[in-house]
Amino acid sequence: MEKQPGTRLGALEKLKSFRGMEKQRSFKFLSTERQQSFKERRSKDSPGKRGDSPLHLAARAGNVAHVQRIFADCDPELVGELAAHQNQDGETALYVAAEKGHVDVVCEILKVCDVQSAGLKATNSFDAFHIAAKQGHLDVLQELLQAFPALAMTTSSVNATALDTAATQGHIGIVNLLLDTDASLARIARSNGKTVLHSAARMGHVEVVPSLLNKDPGIGFRTDRKGQTALHMASKGQNAEILLELMKPDVSVIHLEDNKGNRPLHVATRKGNTVMVQTLISIEEIDINAVNRAGETAFAIAEKQGNEELVNILRELGGVTAKEQANPPKSAKQLKQTVSDIRHDVQSQIKQTRQTKMHVHKIKKRIQKLHIGGLNNAINSNTVVAVLIATVAFASIFTIPGNFLENMKDAPEKDMTLGQALVASKPAFIIFLVFDSLALFISLAVVVVQTSLIVVEQKAKQKMVFVMNKLMWLACLCISAAFIALTYVVVGRHDEWLAWCTMAIGTVIMLSTIGSMCYCIITHRMEEKSMRRIRRSSMSKSWSISVDSDTELELTGGNKRMYAL
Repeated sequence: MEKQPGTRLGALEKLKSFRGMEKQRSFKFLSTERQQSFKERRSKDSPGKRGDSPLHLAARAGNVAHVQRIFADCDPELVGELAAHQNQDGETALYVAAEKGHVDVVCEILKVCDVQSAGLKATNSFDAFHIAAKQGHLDVLQELLQAFPALAMTTSSVNATALDTAATQGHIGIVNLLLDTDASLARIARSNGKTVLHSAARMGHVEVVPSLLNKDPGIGFRTDRKGQTALHMASKGQNAEILLELMKPDVSVIHLEDNKGNRPLHVATRKGNTVMVQTLISIEEIDINAVNRAGETAFAIAEKQGNEELVNILRELGGVTAKEQANPPKSAKQLKQTVSDIRHDVQSQIKQTRQTKMHVHKIKKRIQKLHIGGLNNAINSNTVVAVLIATVAFASIFTIPGNFLENMKDAPEKDMTLGQALVASKPAFIIFLVFDSLALFISLAVVVVQTSLIVVEQKAKQKMVFVMNKLMWLACLCISAAFIALTYVVVGRHDEWLAWCTMAIGTVIMLSTIGSMCYCIITHRMEEKSMRRIRRSSMSKSWSISVDSDTELELTGGNKRMYAL
């Protein structure tokens, strides 16, 4: 029982402590404002580390008088909400009272509860009914059943009923109460297929087993997902009396095999429990030399484990290995076992292949995400560079060397007009003007396309980036040619060698850059074509090989740090 500030004090001390708490926390909800702030005050005034409300504390202490005062001071419309409040562990006040066995507190809370709030589960997936069954509080369960009989059918996260919980703990009184309420509870199995009888037999509660079998004798033949009966489970334990109780309704249960062909005798021998083995072999109907799917008898298992005591006991009663039997297992049975093993291996391989495909699919999605991010970055970069080139090309036409004609008296030629560039008649300026215009309008075209089109599909976006990149290459070449042409105007006739050096430097750098990019593009395209050929050839092979090759090709083809468009 948990120790808290107001737990298990004397009657006067409890009344004084709770009166002191009442002074600090007033639950008078006469005004509308206090009714609206009830939730805030309730969470703020909870002194318990687990978020307990005052009702939780009173229920935990078993103080019925304080519980009654809390309900009396609370607004009638909020009483149900107060009773349904859960602390940090998901426990309601009814859960706390049921866990501690305070039946009087349970009765008071049940007066304001409905079946929904009474069936609220804590974080351990138990409700008030389950926790009372686990703790063995019979009187609490009787009150809960009287108020809400449907609580007997609730289950935990593993689909265990309160009957299963009580049988596991060995609470015979609660087991009988629940069986009298609804005998069909014994047929509800947990998620792993085990029934109440499985749980009681495994835990060795001999008084619970007869009660279950009397209500439903056929439950002894129920198997779990491993094909094991309650007799298999009891063979793993230490209580030999349970074995005899389980075989009373029908002794033929001793011959039932689990999914691996093991009978209860095999299980008891493998556990090395001499008492359980002796109890089983004392039954006249026992087949001491029964063979499981691994081709082992109980004697062979004992011999394999080196248990000399069991070997001697089984040998005295005629126990032998499968090879020593007069009628060894038929080849058909061995073939069946081989086929079963092969099927199991194939299923495991298929499962592993599916997991691998899922893993590869996730990697592929991450790679595609990186590709899309790279394409978006390329589009943004192209737009910024295009705007920059257009700005430079537009500004350069108005900042040419030599300025413009501002006075007709200063005109070197008679046919010139005002505002005309003084170097307009030179061939270098004409070349500059042509290439500068090309760079300007190509860049503007790129800006218009990339700010107007929204491409969603990856391949279409890749094609657009490819075209825009080539246009930007052309714009860079044009702006470079315009720059070189203008250098012939700037340096003059005497220093034309400087212009020739500029042209040589620019030509080498630009052509080497463009050439290396073209080489990368051609290499990337050739690799793509070879990948397609390999993929086509793999499609003609078996399904498993094609799946593996496709996934490998997708990873090797997509997992590149860098590629050119």
